[in-house]
Amino acid sequence: MIQVPDTWKFVHVTDIHIGSPESYRFQPGWNNQWSTAAKQIQAIAPELMLVGGDLARDGNTEPQQFEHSIQVLNAVGVPWHVIPGNMDTGNKITDRSSLRTDRDDIACNVTEELLQTFKDKVGAFPWSFIHHDVRFSGCYEIIKDAGLPSAIELDRFLAEIGQLPPSHFHVMLNHYPLFIDGINEDQYDITDPEEYMSWYFGVDPEPRKRLIEAYQKAGVTHVLSGHIHCRRPPITIDGITFCFGASTAMPQFGDHWPDGDDTLGFQTFTVTPEAIDFEFHPLTEVSTRTDGWGPGGHPKPEARAK
Repeated sequence: MIQVPDTWKFVHVTDIHIGSPESYRFQPGWNNQWSTAAKQIQAIAPELMLVGGDLARDGNTEPQQFEHSIQVLNAVGVPWHVIPGNMDTGNKITDRSSLRTDRDDIACNVTEELLQTFKDKVGAFPWSFIHHDVRFSGCYEIIKDAGLPSAIELDRFLAEIGQLPPSHFHVMLNHYPLFIDGINEDQYDITDPEEYMSWYFGVDPEPRKRLIEAYQKAGVTHVLSGHIHCRRPPITIDGITFCFGASTAMPQFGDHWPDGDDTLGFQTFTVTPEAIDFEFHPLTEVSTRTDGWGPGGHPKPEARAK
């Protein structure tokens, strides 16, 4: 019989955005900040590291960047498990664009080709495994009901984990948060400038409802997400604790909630027989480098010249 320790730790990092100086845009400070986070993680010595997507700055347009992202993750020396993010494989699917002139939302849609590239270069997903009587699962939730082959695979996965024997805890790793302001929030309008960012950051109502139903059937106790680059205190709803993770690269969306905080860092979770306790670790050093280049956001192809 395997002896389970009374207390052990895992970390959640997300939106690390490791870039390349060979790209049309590069922020060396973001890479430096990951180096700081890696040293802090090594000092904590967790048993696992969950990586919640956006490994690369531009994996969706420059998949060769994944190689460096994998190297820096391996260098931490902690077993890691990863799901993709939108900068790795594309954004949530839409059939209409916003009024923004700096991007083409339809052209940013996630595609099966990009999902397969991630699987080939980084690793397969969705996945699920047991560690010390805690089940860990990971999927790219934003493709739910998207009609892609990987979305059909996701449906099979969600059905299968719902049939597995129960574990003491079940931690689900996502990239997009399932909701922004409330678990029953309405559809946000991509064409409304006041609602665009909430549309961009969150999951739409119907796939959200089906995901939560599947998570509840699978006994999910914790959902860890990223994408917004902003944390807030964990929120427990109907037995599931939702944890919004900070980025190590750059802050955003910190002023959206009264309890929002876009301080850069990562999350540590301490597992005991009674609970999974959350602790935020701010970066001990934030880079002040200003020698980066290139546009931010999701630039159109004509803006991607180095």
